Amino acid sequence: MDEGILHGIDDTIHAKARLGIMCILVAQKSATFTALKDALGLTDGNLGSHVQALEDAGYITVRKDFVKRRPRTTCQATPAGRSALLAYVDALERMFQAVRAGEDDGPRTGARDPTPP
Repeated sequence: MDEGILHGIDDTIHAKARLGIMCILVAQKSATFTALKDALGLTDGNLGSHVQALEDAGYITVRKDFVKRRPRTTCQATPAGRSALLAYVDALERMFQAVRAGEDDGPRTGARDPTPP
């Protein structure tokens, strides 16, 4: 049975900030809270809530330690998080392929012409 075009779109990862966090952590293996905040342009509170959601889902681990008496928080993707991100990317690729395949059929009735006037 076909599970539909949305199968594989993980709502936990789908949020823009969480997608950014996961992409960085899978690509770089780990990142500090400060590096994530700077790369994504998020506030401490906003990033903290997204990190918590990903940690609660088991997609990342969070380690807190001190470096020269200063706190440092480091995040790392778990194997489950890496797998979830890759499944999400695969689902998006399937959706994009369907869109590209539809381009060959020409415009649909009621479809908006994508070319500007």
